[in-house]
Amino acid sequence: MSLLTVDNLSVGFRQDGQLTQAVRGVSFTVDRGETVALVGESGSGKSVTALSTVSLLGDSAEVQGSVLYDGQEMIGASKQRLMDVRGNDISFIFQEPMTSLNPLHTIEKQMAESLALHQGITGDAARARILELLIKVGIRDPETRLGAYPHQLSGGQRQRVMIALALANKPDILIADEPTTALDVTIQAQILELLADLQREENMGMLFITHDLGIVRRIADKVCVMKDGEIVETGPTAEIFDIPKHPYTQKLLAAEPSGQPDPVHEDAEVIATTEHLKVWFPIQKGLMKRTVGHVKAVNDASISVRAGETLGIVGESGSGKTTLALALMRLIQSEGQIHFRGRDVRKWSTRELRRLRSEMQIVFQDPFGSLSPRMTCQQIIAEGLAIHKVDPHRQPRELVAEVMTEVGLNPEAMDRYPHEFSGGQRQRIAIARAMVLRPKLLVLDEPTSALDMTVQVQIVDLLRDLQQKYGLAYLFISHDLKVVRAMSHKVLVMKQGDVVEMGTASDLFENAQTEYTRTLIAAAG
Repeated sequence: MSLLTVDNLSVGFRQDGQLTQAVRGVSFTVDRGETVALVGESGSGKSVTALSTVSLLGDSAEVQGSVLYDGQEMIGASKQRLMDVRGNDISFIFQEPMTSLNPLHTIEKQMAESLALHQGITGDAARARILELLIKVGIRDPETRLGAYPHQLSGGQRQRVMIALALANKPDILIADEPTTALDVTIQAQILELLADLQREENMGMLFITHDLGIVRRIADKVCVMKDGEIVETGPTAEIFDIPKHPYTQKLLAAEPSGQPDPVHEDAEVIATTEHLKVWFPIQKGLMKRTVGHVKAVNDASISVRAGETLGIVGESGSGKTTLALALMRLIQSEGQIHFRGRDVRKWSTRELRRLRSEMQIVFQDPFGSLSPRMTCQQIIAEGLAIHKVDPHRQPRELVAEVMTEVGLNPEAMDRYPHEFSGGQRQRIAIARAMVLRPKLLVLDEPTSALDMTVQVQIVDLLRDLQQKYGLAYLFISHDLKVVRAMSHKVLVMKQGDVVEMGTASDLFENAQTEYTRTLIAAAG
């Protein structure tokens, strides 16, 4: 008997008297020690299917079919039965860690609560177990992170904490919804190896949801390909990859960012530069908050980016990539020189900087955390138009519809709210919000991390087209080296706050000078 059996599952969501079908007639099994991958584009029904297994969908959901865990029916099960199973027997790693971690509690407190609730482990034993788990998932110096709050960790570090929480209770089934989305390539390889090792040790079943087919080939025993709420093809991983039968599966396998950006004009304007930029965060202890040391987030970084040029920034989570970009935009304090379009902005006041904000925009890594849940898609994208008085002679809805089409969203959905979109669609809303202002400099912090492969290709092509059309300068932060290579003219490699290598994209990928860069490229495989 299979550990998890999903049979003819259908899920719809009722709103204003109308039922929207999200999943139709889905069936599959997960055995002990087996990894089953659900793959497909954003909005195909992968996450809804996973959430249905332990009734984690909202009240508006109407679920039909059967979900058996260890022979017991989960659909219609009592609240107590579901609470017993959730977190103990079936554990989740969600796609967006910032929405799953409590912003008011430290990492240690959140992990300790889980251990106390599910295993009765408290005190020193709980602290030792927490440190063991953090080390396993690749958190450096875990003792210094126990007192940290989620916002004080990088996106990748938050995702690793989520993985540690999910594995803490040694579940029978692990449902991993894009568990390596926010991780750099070296940690991604470690986490996949860790999950595989734990699966063998515990004989654990795993349902793995991802848009990264490279991961599927490495980790999955069986693949289910989803499209528009249905499984269109299923089979052993080798068979699906070597002899795909369905046209949609063939399309997914063929999707990979490629090509290179257009050359930069020789006389292109220098948009932004830094010289000897340094960002150190003080470590304070005691009642008097005495500074006892510093977190050296960025050390001596000197960069330059011109109109129509992309500077790719790569490195492991916590290496200082995002901190460098935020310092350049004057969103955090720093030391060193910062020039924007020839003007020294380091000493500018907040009021003076406000005039420049429309010219420098950012797309954050976690779209759900940066989109207001109380605003519609149209309101989110149009908000900056009125503030910065962009194209005042045109109707905002017209401009919003235009930019939504550019980023692959249906303009008819502009009156929907963020929670009504998939993770990939929310990322496209965030991109549209920045693009509608037509900035001179755009910081893209993991802009394709939440997108499936086919949409990644579209977004890369879109960004290159917009760059060519409007002469945009990009800082492109990513752990996906294939996307970085397709997007970047120059690449900067960071490690623990230091710039270890910088050069043209072609030189760096074909003839890396440092062992660290070669390790990153090898891990991306």
